[in-house]
Amino acid sequence: MSEYEFTVSLRIRHPAIDPDTITAMLGIEPQHAWRAGQPRVDPAGTELGGAHHDSYWMGRLMDEPQLSSDSASVEGMILKTLSQLRRSQSFLEQLNAGGGVAELLVSLYAREDFRLELPSDSLTLLGRLHLAIALDVHPHSPLEAPVSRAN
Repeated sequence: MSEYEFTVSLRIRHPAIDPDTITAMLGIEPQHAWRAGQPRVDPAGTELGGAHHDSYWMGRLMDEPQLSSDSASVEGMILKTLSQLRRSQSFLEQLNAGGGVAELLVSLYAREDFRLELPSDSLTLLGRLHLAIALDVHPHSPLEAPVSRAN
């Protein structure tokens, strides 16, 4: 198996929900969150003009990128996450019914080809929990310095 690094986060968008409600219902602290109608600001707090149209909440499910191995894989992390989110199924159903979208954001970093296999049980559970999967694939590792090329 080719090695790759990965992170998994939960990302939620909703027309109006208070991000504090998401935090309370899931028991996960967000990395980024804002409520619909709040002024838009950059990471330094400088106002950008306008207001957010939707509420947004994103929580990391891993502290740092993890290297794939026989005991750590994207597939395994997704299954573990789905098992944990089962307790929040009714909240995720309400979120979906209210126009919200929840997704697992999987960021993959690799220098070689590799394969992911999501078993049908995981895909079925994703559907029951009203979760989408977004894959961000990057051609290098976040832990390695970019390769500089001489002209």
